[in-house]
Amino acid sequence: MESTALITNDAVTLGLLAATLGAIFWTASRPSGFWHRFYTYVPAILPCYLLPAIYNSVGLIDGAASGLYPMARDYLLPSALILFCVAMDIGAIARLGPKAMIMFLVGTFGVMLGAIVSFSVMGAVSPDTVGGETWRGMTTMAGSWIGGGANQAAMKEVFEVDATLFGQFVAVDVLVGYFWMAALLLMASRADSFDRWTGADTSAIEDLKQRIATYQAEHARIPSMADMMAILALAIGGTGLAHALAGPLVAWITSLPAELRLQDYSLDSGFFWIVIFATTLGVVLSLTRARSLEGAGASKVGSVFLYILIATIGMQMDLRSLADKPMLLLLGLIWISVHAALMLGVAKLIRAPLFFMAVGSQANIGGAASAPVVATAFHPALAPVGVLLAVFGYALGTYCAYLTGLMLQAMAT
Repeated sequence: MESTALITNDAVTLGLLAATLGAIFWTASRPSGFWHRFYTYVPAILPCYLLPAIYNSVGLIDGAASGLYPMARDYLLPSALILFCVAMDIGAIARLGPKAMIMFLVGTFGVMLGAIVSFSVMGAVSPDTVGGETWRGMTTMAGSWIGGGANQAAMKEVFEVDATLFGQFVAVDVLVGYFWMAALLLMASRADSFDRWTGADTSAIEDLKQRIATYQAEHARIPSMADMMAILALAIGGTGLAHALAGPLVAWITSLPAELRLQDYSLDSGFFWIVIFATTLGVVLSLTRARSLEGAGASKVGSVFLYILIATIGMQMDLRSLADKPMLLLLGLIWISVHAALMLGVAKLIRAPLFFMAVGSQANIGGAASAPVVATAFHPALAPVGVLLAVFGYALGTYCAYLTGLMLQAMAT
């Protein structure tokens, strides 16, 4: 189907996104006046995400037809992960403790519980909405919200979801999931207030951020051309290496006997392995002299890549489709509300910092493509934590979504 958007050329679209990001960060840097007051309440990362969504919704661009998001996901995200990990302090991350994993697992349970609660509530409010085969479509969203796209596709095949129903739940997944991500980004700017409410001990997180800041200050220098080329070599070259290793590995895994069921762990997903290899390479490089490139701005270059990814994520959202299937959207909102309420309650109970709650949630709902985005809203040094949790989501996604599907099927019959 031919796009009806005003701008259909990806080069022009990329230029628009770059100009938008430039305008946002220029206004965010104003020391006083309206924009200073505006960004006191709205984190700069939020309009980076929402303005492209508006462009897509009003028909200026066509996010679905654009190749920019796959490009940013497959090339810029791994590059950003390498550059963020180069600057990481492995010991300090290890000292963050078990609460991050606890919140991630609570998030997984919250998705499963939310499916059951939303199905029950909608059964009472609007029986037609959850009648027929709707439960099958919900299994695909459970797969996406616990793991990612590979798990979502697996549920489509396992439960034989009709293509039309699958498309409807993809829309609900994108709209509700991205709105929740926007809410988390907004909450990140209020982290201090949240942490006072929960009584959280954020000393380990602050220690990590301080270590990174101190390291940057001690090694900061005006980057030379050699520095910038070395940073690009690590980022783009490392991403190329990750792709080179992932391709043959996935081909070998898919050639193995089906009885091994490695697909249940998303091990046949190329993107899964690209993220794994890129993150591992960055961690290894952090133990070498390559870490000194952080003084030349390695993580800042990574942030540029990441913000381009954020803009391309935003352009996937079409706000107009909110009116297409309002009751399915209500189901999705109830679903995510259960997840959110459980996360908030447990965070208060165990006194977990907002960072753990937000990243644990997004590692489930958004996966490896967006968990680092939420983590970076707190500090670039924390991006690897989001990646590591998202990887666990890939492993759990198929099993937990399948179990959720069985429970929904029992409720529907």
